[in-house]
Amino acid sequence: MSNNWFGKKVDEITVDEKKTTEKKYLSTDLQENIRYIKAQFGDAFDVKYRKYNAQGKEIYFIMVDGMCDSLLATEQVILPIIDADFHDEKGDKLIYSAADRVSASIDKSITNDLDEAIREAIYGSILMLTDDAQFTVMFGVQGFPKRAVLEPDTEMQERGSREAFVESFKDNVTMIRRRVRNPVFKTQVVEVGTTSKTRACVCYMSDRVDKKMLDDVVKRLKNSTVDTVLGSGYMQSFLDTKYASIFSGVGFTQRPDVLTAKISEGKICVIVDGTPNALIVPYLFIEHFHSMDDYLKRPFYATFIRILKIVSFLFSVFLPGLYVAVCTFHQEIIPETMIFGITGQESRTPLPVMLEALLIHLIYEIVREGGLRMPKNVGHAISIVGALVVGESAVTAGILSAPMLIVVGLTAVSSFVVSTLYEPVAVLRFTFIIVGGLTGLYGIMLCFAAVLINASAINPYGVPFTSPMSPTKMGAWRDMVFRADWKKMGKKRMEIDKLRK
Repeated sequence: MSNNWFGKKVDEITVDEKKTTEKKYLSTDLQENIRYIKAQFGDAFDVKYRKYNAQGKEIYFIMVDGMCDSLLATEQVILPIIDADFHDEKGDKLIYSAADRVSASIDKSITNDLDEAIREAIYGSILMLTDDAQFTVMFGVQGFPKRAVLEPDTEMQERGSREAFVESFKDNVTMIRRRVRNPVFKTQVVEVGTTSKTRACVCYMSDRVDKKMLDDVVKRLKNSTVDTVLGSGYMQSFLDTKYASIFSGVGFTQRPDVLTAKISEGKICVIVDGTPNALIVPYLFIEHFHSMDDYLKRPFYATFIRILKIVSFLFSVFLPGLYVAVCTFHQEIIPETMIFGITGQESRTPLPVMLEALLIHLIYEIVREGGLRMPKNVGHAISIVGALVVGESAVTAGILSAPMLIVVGLTAVSSFVVSTLYEPVAVLRFTFIIVGGLTGLYGIMLCFAAVLINASAINPYGVPFTSPMSPTKMGAWRDMVFRADWKKMGKKRMEIDKLRK
């Protein structure tokens, strides 16, 4: 019943793909083309239509105000064209002459697809139309407001680049092009979203990428059934494995240097217009514990940091569940010097250990979400309230026990060490608390085995999610947990390139 209702609602808001694929070609009647464009835009105040006469020839310029640089459009397109001497040229000859001989704009293209021309106008191009012409020329004079390139908000590094992706589509590709000054770096633009027509750029290195995987990625993007795409997360489910799992075979990054490193490994990255995060496929589980700083510091310290991240991940997932299981079923494991203190603290709280753990972690998630969504100028209020609720006041009032507060604090800090895994960690933490409170350590071990089996079953694009741990590839272990020196890794990289050539 609910599925039928949901299906009807989806049909109501979904655009018919057949309607969107019907092309509208330009007519030789200029007024007919103008009427069609005006019918598409309606009464949009920001769409500007300007008519000029050049040696008796009627020329129309159409642009979207705010998406174009008005000064650039005037100096490089409008003034040169209306002042030019076209002799006896008219119709399509006039269009080609304006594009090839008159205008100083570098970014220009010609089309007879009227819908494509409208989309380019929305992207920031200025259209030129004239009578008796079945083509229009589109001059790229983009000048829409955009955010400047700043430091990353989430992937902070000590010695790495300070640049982060922005919402501008071309700026993001340019930041990668600056780092790979080689024609092997390729880009392929795909339109996603039946209504939004959002551009998604597929980035890869032609000498390292798997062609079959590349075709699969492009096919999935083209076949995506999303009406409006407002961020890269919309495309993640289409690029991900079809196997149901709490983990994802698609990674994301906000850093152009990280993305450059990934495509140099033969991976494929997708940059969606209007979002500062790029998608990476395929993405392995062990890569969540790697960072750009690992490759900028000495190997022994990079190895230490990676081990620290793995330990922090295990703490954030298992520590609350283990504490609940031990306090409920396996008190004999607790040392004698600690058992009386823990028992005394827990006896003064009104809730059982499992419910207490669930409550305190639920409160923590609420405080975290509130601090994340609140305006920055009042965000400090959340910290004050959180310290009062999840702090010494709660212990003094007898609502929470001091050992439980220590477990929550250690878990909260550990969960942010590997920030890209926070979503699955938050869910697994609650799962292990419930399992540990109901079945003890034996249930936790069985649940852990189920998680391992689930992760091992993920095989995005034929690459096992748990590799190189399972299946084991000894050659890849030089950069798994223990990071080898650049002399060894660079030598191996050169040997692989020679074999490919």
